[in-house]
Amino acid sequence: MDSLAIRLSAVTKRYGAVVALDRVDLSVAAREFVALVGGSGSGKTTLLKTINGLIRPDAGEVRVTGEDVAATQAHLLRRRIGYVFQEVGLFPHLTVAENIAITPKLLRWDSARIGDRVTTLLKLVALPQGVAGRAPSALSGGQRQRVGVARALAAEPAVMLMDEPFGALDPVTRDALGVDYRALHQRLGLTTIMVTHDIAEAVLLADRIVVLDRGVVQADGAPRDLLMSSRNPIVRALLEAPKRQAERLRERLGA
Repeated sequence: MDSLAIRLSAVTKRYGAVVALDRVDLSVAAREFVALVGGSGSGKTTLLKTINGLIRPDAGEVRVTGEDVAATQAHLLRRRIGYVFQEVGLFPHLTVAENIAITPKLLRWDSARIGDRVTTLLKLVALPQGVAGRAPSALSGGQRQRVGVARALAAEPAVMLMDEPFGALDPVTRDALGVDYRALHQRLGLTTIMVTHDIAEAVLLADRIVVLDRGVVQADGAPRDLLMSSRNPIVRALLEAPKRQAERLRERLGA
């Protein structure tokens, strides 16, 4: 088996005349946390969706835990990859427990195993067991996003893909969820790729930052290394943004 959790080799995707991904090479080791950053239209979400097979590239190869995504049956791929996105996408007519149990049911787990898994996951994402029978509409935005994380973890995947998972939340809730998810990532030994527009979030949570611009990888490395060594103006503008914001905040507060 391939020693890498995820590997993209010369992956290209076009939408008509627009090149969303341009011969992208990316390798992610098991248990690594990678933040994928870049401006709107840079190809971040397209790249993420090629990994779980929602988008087929026009050229190149994508492998997850050593297996070619294009040659893997969809239900087997979903079993090893969890997917969390900003809109959460919980089914409103199902309870929280039923939402979490969707993938295990598709995999034909027995009811006792599913019940145990729901109980375990609610504890993992720091939700009280009492929410299991509630409708998603009865929860706060932060609670719904925690349910989304629990649902993505339900089939015990090795890989988690997260597309702006906390982007719609208020800053305090967003920060708390980010810290909690990073702890889960480490505790469960996950491999995570997270798309985010928030560079501070990327710096604080990720082991590596990959910068995309118009479908091309402009930089790839540890946050400190990129900030210290990159001469690419796109990369420096992105990574220096949190520092500029902090400086302006100190000036406004008179610190």
